Amino acid sequence: MADRLTHKQSAALLVLMALAREVTNPELRELVGFTLDGDDRKLLNSAGLVESKQVAKVGRPYAHKITEPGLRWCVEEMGQGEPPPPRPRSHFGPTLYLLLAGLDRHLRRERLALSEVFRPEVDPADLDRAIVAAHTTLAGRGTWVRLAELRPLLDGAAKADVDAVLVAMLKQGRVHLVPEADRAVLTEADHAAAVRVGGEDNHKLAVERS
Repeated sequence: MADRLTHKQSAALLVLMALAREVTNPELRELVGFTLDGDDRKLLNSAGLVESKQVAKVGRPYAHKITEPGLRWCVEEMGQGEPPPPRPRSHFGPTLYLLLAGLDRHLRRERLALSEVFRPEVDPADLDRAIVAAHTTLAGRGTWVRLAELRPLLDGAAKADVDAVLVAMLKQGRVHLVPEADRAVLTEADHAAAVRVGGEDNHKLAVERS
């Protein structure tokens, strides 16, 4: 969008990015001391940066979730360093933006996605069950499936979280992981989805079922 967002609008986007989940106005008020409503909500909704809906609770407060364009806005904003949003300014504003710029440089240097840093908390047990269910959807008992096919079925779970659960399941003897023997058939998706164990990238998964 052509115009800079206000302090409150910018803060709302950065908070939703950091929490990485749907957040209600009462939660926002408790966590950061303000809500996203009125013209601020309407502007962010119309710009496609935030999705908002009224939830079925007493008073029907709005719940908000950042969108992919909203995340891209945050990435671009983190690279700004200066200037922060329009006046009024405080010592905290420039300091925050310098910190965000430093985080942005680190992410670029390490080739990390923002979603790898700010992501919702995941229950390993839920992710464990999701992996087994995804494997069942793709194949039968003892059948090998490509991790590149399995990961998209895990509701956007972060790669680091999935890798940690896969390694735990491997140690328990509940799954098997192997590299693709024919390297020539590997795609970019296969390389990106691989889980590294013992210094070796593994591209296929089989699940043991009792």
